[in-house]
Amino acid sequence: MSVGRGMATLASGLPAARPNPAAAHAEAELTPAQRALAAALMRVNHVGEVCAQALYDGQAAGTRNPVLREAFQQAAQEEIDHLAWTRERIAELGGRPSLLNPVWYAGAFGLGVLASRAGDGLSLGFMAETERQVERHLESHLERLPAEDVRSRAVVARMKDDEAAHARTAESLGGVTLPAPVRAAMRVAARVMTTTAHRI
Repeated sequence: MSVGRGMATLASGLPAARPNPAAAHAEAELTPAQRALAAALMRVNHVGEVCAQALYDGQAAGTRNPVLREAFQQAAQEEIDHLAWTRERIAELGGRPSLLNPVWYAGAFGLGVLASRAGDGLSLGFMAETERQVERHLESHLERLPAEDVRSRAVVARMKDDEAAHARTAESLGGVTLPAPVRAAMRVAARVMTTTAHRI
């Protein structure tokens, strides 16, 4: 099942269940530079959603707790919307997904399995910290996206709200605060990924 989900994720075969927030807004007139920037930022966000699918699938596969397995699977299902929305917006902007998506997926899946093996509290803490960092990352994208690009901004704003909700869910289920060095290492890894995905 995990292999099948991974292939569907990388092949863009997972449809959104909710309407795309961008649909409520008309396409704006953007300069070539604005379109290129927006496409690059949405590519980074798409990579994040590829990693979210892998991470939650890995955590669901690794936990022995059926309640947590369902929570991880539910979070992954909601993240499918983000995956589809960012993919659609990249295409509208004339961009392309990251060429390294298979690498990002494999790495995130492995991290998910390792996190689950560390214990339920730490696994949930990893989920919560990941979502908090993604929330801050999306906030920075709202600051960087062109003000005229209301379609991209609508997608990112909805994603930000969903990520915050996932973090709260993980904390309510018993997620513990990760040690400071682990949180710092996660930030460094995220910076490497986002910097690379912005270009490749």
